[in-house]
This record gives sequence, structure tokens and C-alpha cells, in this order.
Amino acid sequence: MKIEDLRIEIDAIDDELLRLLNRRAQLAIEVGTLKLAAGLPLYDPDREQRILTRLCHTNTGPLDHQAITKLFERIIQEARRIESHAAEVAGATVIREV
Repeated sequence: MKIEDLRIEIDAIDDELLRLLNRRAQLAIEVGTLKLAAGLPLYDPDREQRILTRLCHTNTGPLDHQAITKLFERIIQEARRIESHAAEVAGATVIREV
């Protein structure tokens, strides 16, 4: 394969990642809405740890567990941010984790 062919494939993967990340974000907003309606906190560190643990166990590389953890910690952080923003727009009081 040529470099340009590989770059085309990478671009297609990037487009798919973007679509999936936005879908994940939309689902996070929906989860946040349901949490607020149920009186549950938006921040659930146990759930976040379970996600990271599951992904590291599922990971077959070439990204190592540290890379997977860093990437998904950031994805989760952004999900929390948009959940909080959506809650604030809806008029809810959001308590942020320390």
C-alpha cells in the first residue's frame, strides 16, 4: 500500500470516530437527563472506573493500557462536561466533583 492509500483509510477512520464520539456524547446527555430526573448525581466515579477497567481488559493493542486509559479518561471528562452543561441549560443545579 502507498502512503496516500493509508492516509485515505486513516481519514475514513477519523470520520467514523467523530461520528461515534458524537453519538456517545448524545447518549451521555440522555443519561444525564435521566440521572437528574431520578435525583442521581451526574458524576459516578465507580462507573467510570468500571469503563476503564473493561476497556483495558478488552484492549488487544497496539495501543497500551496507559494510552487507552488516557484517551478514555478524556472522552469521559468531555461527556461529563456536556452532561453538566445540558443540566445547567435545563435549570438544574450541578455539583461538580472535586
